[in-house]
Amino acid sequence: MHTAPLATSDLHVSPLALGTMTFGKEADEATSHALLDQYVAAGGNLIDTADVYSKGLSEEIIGRWLKGSGKRDEVLIATKARFALEKGGPRGLHPGYLRGAIEDNLRRLDIETIDLFQPHTFDPQVPVAEWLGLIKEFIDQGKIRYLGVSNFLSYQLQETIDVAKYEGLPTVVSLQPQYNLLDRHIDYEVMDVCRINNIPLLPWSPLGGGWLSGKYQRDSLPTGATRLGEDPTRGVEAYDKRNTERTFAILDVVSDIAADHGVSMAQVSLAWLVQHPQVGSVILGARTAKQLADNLGAADLTLTSDEWDRLDEVSQPHTPDYPYGFMDAMGGR
Repeated sequence: MHTAPLATSDLHVSPLALGTMTFGKEADEATSHALLDQYVAAGGNLIDTADVYSKGLSEEIIGRWLKGSGKRDEVLIATKARFALEKGGPRGLHPGYLRGAIEDNLRRLDIETIDLFQPHTFDPQVPVAEWLGLIKEFIDQGKIRYLGVSNFLSYQLQETIDVAKYEGLPTVVSLQPQYNLLDRHIDYEVMDVCRINNIPLLPWSPLGGGWLSGKYQRDSLPTGATRLGEDPTRGVEAYDKRNTERTFAILDVVSDIAADHGVSMAQVSLAWLVQHPQVGSVILGARTAKQLADNLGAADLTLTSDEWDRLDEVSQPHTPDYPYGFMDAMGGR
């Protein structure tokens, strides 16, 4: 895989990143280490984790892999903090909590520097300048290289950018949102803020919880060893929420293009994101070597402009009448 600069930073990232939310839970340590080896051998270099993934165990597994493999200089480590690791535990972006959370990130990963630190969500209870000031301290100490953010709304992202600019504090070089052919709600507002400020996306859940791989069928409740097979009500990809005509209209186009190329539906869905002009790297999630190998194949798939446009058109999000529909009609958007 090739690498490209992430915005204005000197982080050069591969088009496919490895997400590690399953490490320590759905994938044991040996499997997790094998997935890391497989990903790096394929040319990937961006590993994404968080303190809440398996209550810190994901970071510890990565840390032991880094030490045992000797590959720290070959990869970039992105992690997050903000949420409580235990029910009712401390959380947020207040410097009194965040300082310890970042030190814990470093300790569990057993590294001296986090390449990309990302608040897991915004914290409306803490002034932006306060937590940005703490990030600056860590950058000045060489413990963080760059700041990204995750799951920020448009006004939260713009406020962070503006405060950084006017206070001389570290600015944002990436946004990690949910984004895929089935869920494109950030096309309203968030995408515009990213485009205006040259902030690339690092999309999570690029296959919509498995929907875009074609594993789920119309009006047939999932079963077996899949996320929805184990829990059909799981999160935003819950079966009842996604079992719609729009979903299967998108899947039909994905299936047609996959057949034309002789590749999997997952590869087509991922390739659409890889070729999206606002995407910096796509965060893969895999339980098995077979899944990861198939997903990594997306790096070698190039959609034609017509194919990309077909997918873009069929997956357009519903436009609310106001304000977006109104502004479209008035030529104001």
